[in-house]
Amino acid sequence: MSENILNNIITKKIERIDFLKKTTNLDSLDKIIDKNNSYIDFKKKIQNNITQDKISIVAEIKKASPSAGVIIDNYNPVEIAKIYNNNKVTCLSVLTEEDFFLGDLIHISKIKEQFDLPILCKDFFIDKFQIPLAKSYGADAILIILAGVSDDLANELYEEALKFKMSVIVEVHTVEEAKKALNFKDALIGINNRNLKTLKTDINTTYDIYNVLNNHQGPLISESGIKTKDELLDLNNKTSIKTFLIGESLLKNLSDNSIFSVLESN
Repeated sequence: MSENILNNIITKKIERIDFLKKTTNLDSLDKIIDKNNSYIDFKKKIQNNITQDKISIVAEIKKASPSAGVIIDNYNPVEIAKIYNNNKVTCLSVLTEEDFFLGDLIHISKIKEQFDLPILCKDFFIDKFQIPLAKSYGADAILIILAGVSDDLANELYEEALKFKMSVIVEVHTVEEAKKALNFKDALIGINNRNLKTLKTDINTTYDIYNVLNNHQGPLISESGIKTKDELLDLNNKTSIKTFLIGESLLKNLSDNSIFSVLESN
């Protein structure tokens, strides 16, 4: 897809959200949230690791992506979560976008029934309605992609998530976005090494943007494009970043992946 894939995803997401808003009762979501006792503080778990000088891995669960196509044919998110849990990952990132990543919010609920791990609802948040919806399925954190929303909408989403006591990852890909992200004092900031408009990854994006963000009080995360244990450790050694969101590199080798070994000393 040479055209702007981010715009295509958001266009489809708007259609889905418009339909859901017409068919979902917000009061019913509040009741589900009130009854759910499975919520875990996503940010606090990562922050605790940073305080103890430990590396954190946010391990991603997804069936497909626009860049890779279908990654796992016999996709079982609960089984993948079990492997991640056995390897002592810090948190999970679960893709719930339906059309381009073949995800579903129900995957979060099914995983939460089995494992006590904080879960990021990895989706394209473009409406405040999505926040209680995600929380009603058990999500502990949401993602705000600055490249995909206006400044005003980013602020609205951020405030709504805090109201629902959810952690927020504000995702950036450029220096300009990074400067804006500093306004979100209580957020984690994710540096996405993947350009969502072209889908190309460049791990140097983290190095290029890090200096803008290194005084942020919350955790910084390097996301996407980390293929090996050595790349992860290199990023860790050359920056103060101790948290890494990794998807395809883990999913393509779940049984014997050296990246998990960075957690053994934790």
